[in-house]
Amino acid sequence: MAGHGRDYPASGAWRAGDAAGGRRFFSLAVNRAVALDVGATLTGVTVAYETWGSLAADASNAILLCHAWTGDSHAAGSAADGHPTPGWWEGLIGPGLAIDTNEFFVVCANVLGGCQGSTGPASLHPDDGRPYGSRFPVITIRDMVRAQARLADHLGVRTWHSVIGGSMGGMQVLEWAVMFPDRVRSIIPIATCLQASAQQIAWGAIGRRAIRLDPQWRGGDYYGAAPGEGPWEGLAIARMVAQVTFRSDNVFSEKFGRELADGNADKSGIDMWDRFEVERYLDHHGDKLVRRFDTNSYLVIGKAMDLHDIGRGRGGVVAATRRITVPVLSLGIWSDILYPNYQQREIVRLVGENGGRAEYLEIDSPHGHDSFLIELDQVGRAVRSHLTRV
Repeated sequence: MAGHGRDYPASGAWRAGDAAGGRRFFSLAVNRAVALDVGATLTGVTVAYETWGSLAADASNAILLCHAWTGDSHAAGSAADGHPTPGWWEGLIGPGLAIDTNEFFVVCANVLGGCQGSTGPASLHPDDGRPYGSRFPVITIRDMVRAQARLADHLGVRTWHSVIGGSMGGMQVLEWAVMFPDRVRSIIPIATCLQASAQQIAWGAIGRRAIRLDPQWRGGDYYGAAPGEGPWEGLAIARMVAQVTFRSDNVFSEKFGRELADGNADKSGIDMWDRFEVERYLDHHGDKLVRRFDTNSYLVIGKAMDLHDIGRGRGGVVAATRRITVPVLSLGIWSDILYPNYQQREIVRLVGENGGRAEYLEIDSPHGHDSFLIELDQVGRAVRSHLTRV
């Protein structure tokens, strides 16, 4: 990526005035502050969301989709003005598909702290009209869910037919069942955990360090920087580190091997910075994220994931899972090195030991953590079956 940074925006955040695409916006009144777990408050909070299908007269057919770390509200639909990429579950949501919009009213909201329309570090502070930047507080998964609950009230949804999500989305799913057990009828947590492990926190810490050491991060106040002068290098490195954990060793070996992308194939005259094919792949993913995401949001959301622990303040994980009383379908991936499948099995074990109804299914894929975004046939069959049973 070196040498190409001059055209990177200081932030890839969506901003007011940009094409809205399929987004809708729900804004709380300025005098309705949102209290956060850390003791701070946010005022003038906006939640960006998208919907598919129609809400039944009795509001009984609503499904909430929860996105992962760098996802957003665009779960389905093509790339278009306002949406630089297709929906992250495109092919799973729509008429006649696994999440059938002929039957269900589907909602997906950009999380609090995000950068695609919901209030986050790139948003304008109500006090002075400048981006929050370094002033944006630490948030938790529970804070994200509270904002979603306000949105549900606005939409007239008292109880979700199901709450579904993978990775960080799965963390939100679990918190919905623990925080609001009377507002969900079932949950489908995918490739996620009850509490972040030390290794998961370690991966996040490396990414945070890369961003903090980028001098163009400026402590989080970089929004006025010219193109190419924002913290693109730190964010790109953080994404590259994460991308390694999203796939498996087998996939990397089979796809890239030891092939050089630059220099001579016979290894003669190789420069120190000639890249292997796998390096070019990582550069590509770093480049894509820099153009569509905000560095501070990456930090804020990553920290929320590291803080995730459904047992915090509730007497521990076992006690917290006693609040999960609805049917649970927990999906794991055998090749996932970031959220190993023992964590999804643990969800089922604890819910079952507490007398709840829980089932574990495994996605058979070599693609690692990202399999829940790739293996749509397997995921779709499992989700459709669960929704039908509920």
